[in-house]
Order: sequence, then structure tokens, then C-alpha cells
Amino acid sequence: MATVVVGYVPKPEGEAALDRAIEESRLRGASLVLVNSHRDGSGTEPDLSEARAKLDSAGVTYEVKQLVRGFEAAEDLLSVAESQAADLIVIGLRRRTPVGKLILGSSAQRVLLDAHCPVMAVKA
Repeated sequence: MATVVVGYVPKPEGEAALDRAIEESRLRGASLVLVNSHRDGSGTEPDLSEARAKLDSAGVTYEVKQLVRGFEAAEDLLSVAESQAADLIVIGLRRRTPVGKLILGSSAQRVLLDAHCPVMAVKA
């Protein structure tokens, strides 16, 4: 069975990515893997109940992976996509200043350049 992996954060760009991943999952007859990644466990993990409810109502086969491993979000997303032999990765984009990209890097750019499969980037 085909697999669509989506990088998710409970923000507008994450919601846009999830909506598109659900559409792609339906079109491809694929299962969906939602990946939510955190660098450390010191804070509280985001509540993914709304995302789970959206997935339940969408009627797609899905799995949620909430990772707290100390890795960058891009690294976690790429690792899960490779281990799942994903056919597509869906990510959400947000606008950042050139200085913001320089200082913080770009997770989206890393996913786009290093993924083993096609990547779909969507705006909120």
C-alpha cells in the first residue's frame, strides 16, 4: 500500500499540510502517517486531538508519530518517510525573512533537498 507522510504542527501551515495530505491519501488510496516532532521533552507536547478528529472523519487509514528525540524536525520527518517507504511527503510552508532563514536554517529546504521521494510543499 502507498504511504503519504505529513509533517504536522498545530498552526495554519500544519493544518494546510494535513488537509492536502488527506486529499493525496484519498487520491492514491494510500495510508497516511502524521509526524509531529519536538527537540526536547522539557515542554508540553502539543494536543493533537483536533488533527486526530480530522483524520477520523476523513476516513483514511492513518498513524500518528509524536517524536521527542532531540533531532531537528526535518531529520525526524525524513527518517520516518524513509522507514515507511513513503511515496510522498507533504509539508507546510511559512514566510520567513532572509535573516530568519540564515539564523535558524530552513527545515523545509532540508526536506526538499534530502528526501528520497517527491515532496509537496503547501502554503497556509
